[in-house]
Amino acid sequence: GGSMSQSRRMSMIETLAGVAIGFAVSVALSYVVYPLFGHAFTLGQNIAITVIFTVASIVRGYLVRRVFNRLAGRVLP
Repeated sequence: GGSMSQSRRMSMIETLAGVAIGFAVSVALSYVVYPLFGHAFTLGQNIAITVIFTVASIVRGYLVRRVFNRLAGRVLP
């Protein structure tokens, strides 16, 4: 049987789902972690910081997945 690679759309949907879960976990953990390092942020500041890291995570996850899907289609020696 042939192997099917994941479509770009499904790659993005999978990445967004994973990042959305990570976003919620990060916002919750920040209330514990930031104060341990001497920082206290408002909810709005915390969300803004998390958005920056989330956007970076979306781009990274999508690009890595596309590279591996492209490599999977090649015959390696």
